[in-house]
Amino acid sequence: KSENYACDVFRCSICLGGSAGGCFCALVGSYFLCPEQFLQSFLLLLFQTTLAHIIANSSKKNGTRFVTLSATSAKTNDVRDVISQAQNEKRLFKRKTILFIDEIHRFNKSQQDTFLPHVECGTVTLIGATTENPSFQVNAALLSRCRVIVLEKLSVEAMEAILMRAIRSLGVQVLGQGNQHSSSATGSSSESSEFPVYIEEKALSTLAYLCDGDARTGLNGLQLAVQARVATGKTTPLNITKGGSVDGILITEEHVKEGLQRSHILYDRAGEEHYNCISALHKSMRGSDENASLYWLARMLEGGEDPLYVARRLVRFASEDIGLADPLALTQAVAAYQGCHFIGMPECEVILAQCVVYFARAPKSIAVYRAYSNVKECLRTHTGPLPPVPLHLRNAPTRLMKNLGYGKGYKYNPMYQEPVEQDYLPEELKGTDFFKERKT
Repeated sequence: KSENYACDVFRCSICLGGSAGGCFCALVGSYFLCPEQFLQSFLLLLFQTTLAHIIANSSKKNGTRFVTLSATSAKTNDVRDVISQAQNEKRLFKRKTILFIDEIHRFNKSQQDTFLPHVECGTVTLIGATTENPSFQVNAALLSRCRVIVLEKLSVEAMEAILMRAIRSLGVQVLGQGNQHSSSATGSSSESSEFPVYIEEKALSTLAYLCDGDARTGLNGLQLAVQARVATGKTTPLNITKGGSVDGILITEEHVKEGLQRSHILYDRAGEEHYNCISALHKSMRGSDENASLYWLARMLEGGEDPLYVARRLVRFASEDIGLADPLALTQAVAAYQGCHFIGMPECEVILAQCVVYFARAPKSIAVYRAYSNVKECLRTHTGPLPPVPLHLRNAPTRLMKNLGYGKGYKYNPMYQEPVEQDYLPEELKGTDFFKERKT
């Protein structure tokens, strides 16, 4: 049942041109039509595990073995056993094997190396599923032998079609914009089967938007909303017929939101979305867009991000992007960090919001950041021994150091009313201006 339903959902997203099925559709088609050609390529797929069952069902028809392992529980010996069986199947029966690894990023780099020789020689066709960015989580050697396919979020239209299919299968009726119902509700102790269940069209549309392109989240939210309303047994008079009102269980937009709660906010504190959001916040403040800055800040905090992490990034931003254009920015950032440390979430969110808006509105200067980058480049590209500290700049706490010339000729600036002529850079760097654009 679940496999058929998953296939129906997947076909729905393809037929409607949903982005979740678009980039995978051609590969699935080539697999059904030309399995020999498909098995010659090594794929690393970022996709829902449900799609693996589609491939498994088709591979059985074509005589291909389909083996599934989960990196969360499998060990290296389990992988070796599967590969050994695949070698025997290929040698004795000319039968090919597709090895599907769920959560492949949970294997460490040495464990992932186990696949390399067998992928190269075609012992197995490797399909790996991961929700992480493979550039960071998958061995570069293995990644170079794979084809990465990213499945994007489902479109709102595709989500609405999936939810409508679920509604029909549950026998729930949809109330359109033209249907009216009373706002009063009456309690009922009867079984749920005695009353029809209705859902507002607006509630379905809201659910399609709030689930963030995740069909699983949308279906779970719908299921929770239906179960909660049926469990209460409360009915509502609905004016859906010309003859009068009908009692039924009504699911509204508010019930759908209660079912979703906060699960629709996509944010992973340890994954790629963490870096994507902080990068968006940084660039929005740099571009002086206070509205976008507040949005990305809220995305992070509402998703469960540590406010102290955001505060630390703001301290960096104060010197990197604002710098001397507004020296008080650094004071603002440090004060925001201390405020977050003192009171924590959720009270500290307005402190971070104030700091973010201040930075977005502040003038920007990267003079200090660029100058220091030039100094680092000068040190990296220097050939030979680094130049010594000039003698007149050295400290001379002992008589021996004074006899060696340490500190000799140094002019103590506060003792002079006029500007002091004195060199502070090594002789080799005399006249260097790090604040000017350096030639690359």
